[in-house]
Amino acid sequence: MNSASCAAKISTQPFSLNPTSPTSHDNRLVSPKPTSLFLGSTRKLRLSSSSKLNLRRRSGTVIAVSDVVKQKKSKSTPSLLITKEEGLELYEDMILGRAFEDMCAQMYYRGKMFGFVHLYNGQEAVSTGFIKLLKQQDSVVSTYRDHVHALSKGVPARAVMSELFGKTTGCCRGQGGSMHMFSREHNLLGGFAFIGEGIPVATGAAFTSKYKREVLKEADCDHVTLAFFGDGTCNNGQFFECLNMAALWKLPIVFVVENNLWAIGMSHLRATSDPQIYKKGPAFGMPGIHVDGMDVLKVREVAKEAIGRARRGEGPTLVECETYRFRGHSLADPDELRDPAEKAHYTARDPITALKKYLIESSLASEADLKAIDKKIDEVVEDAVEFADESPVPSRSQLLENVFADPKGFGIGPDGRYRCEDPKFTEGTAHV
Repeated sequence: MNSASCAAKISTQPFSLNPTSPTSHDNRLVSPKPTSLFLGSTRKLRLSSSSKLNLRRRSGTVIAVSDVVKQKKSKSTPSLLITKEEGLELYEDMILGRAFEDMCAQMYYRGKMFGFVHLYNGQEAVSTGFIKLLKQQDSVVSTYRDHVHALSKGVPARAVMSELFGKTTGCCRGQGGSMHMFSREHNLLGGFAFIGEGIPVATGAAFTSKYKREVLKEADCDHVTLAFFGDGTCNNGQFFECLNMAALWKLPIVFVVENNLWAIGMSHLRATSDPQIYKKGPAFGMPGIHVDGMDVLKVREVAKEAIGRARRGEGPTLVECETYRFRGHSLADPDELRDPAEKAHYTARDPITALKKYLIESSLASEADLKAIDKKIDEVVEDAVEFADESPVPSRSQLLENVFADPKGFGIGPDGRYRCEDPKFTEGTAHV
């Protein structure tokens, strides 16, 4: 995607897909007024007068990403934020993510998948808004909710579904499963099961880019890394350590907080002293910004500037995307802890429905265009399921591959065969 032409089409006044939403914020880096609502369940939060004063005092410490991101008053009518081609690309990617995850739920309950499976429904605007702006050489580091990040980065639906089925045709040959998607070809550096695990890996990838450019003198190495993680991670030590390191060395990385308001069953508001995560960025000398994560155009606008800063060598950015998952924490979660009214509020702000409405009302696409994409994606997902179902399962000899740096030290016997192929191996009587 031509970043120069895209930038020319961005209106200086951000367009909201949900203009009437009480939680829809502009993208200015200022503390919200103490009386405004922040996050979906802040209606239950009562700030004391001292808390209000603290918010006012600290608002001056929050710094801007750049003037491009700030909402400006313009006398002229705002131009369209995207072209037809860009709009259709965004829509197709979001539909792919939603349809894929819905199919995952079906396959899980049919016994085709095992272990924990965490779906991304509702959060598609974040993945699409950021990842579709990347180059192939740019890196993405994800969490256990990683299927859609993999798809947005270009990993084929067949490879992702096969991995979920535990088949050899999966992107990790069936050894990673739902929470550990990886593709060297697409620079997807992994999904990580434990929160915070991926942030140091992403920071290392960003350091690699800077080292290649500044030490090895690879002038064309302007690669950027995106680190995705949730609100539950932002009280962990690795988060703060890596923010410090990235700011200190001006690494080309964007820290993307997918704040879906819940860390499994723990409300974000009950788990942190200050729910405004984006304000942690300026504490380390980097810009921090909060954006409506249910609005793909707002996410894309902020992502374009943050990625551009990193690519220009201006350092990291912390972006908090306020979003919401439409399903439980995992498919094993009955989802009984969240307030039905809160769930209904965010379901009504479905990012795909909002984008579809915008494309049609802006004459960027017709109903027929979007239905054609829906049909195409249905076929892609059905094909992925058929391919995964027909693919072979890994052989037993694969169990010990990629476990030890020197597999001959344990996994291969004197005869050159894998010890796990010995029938006695699983009985615990094999000679080791």
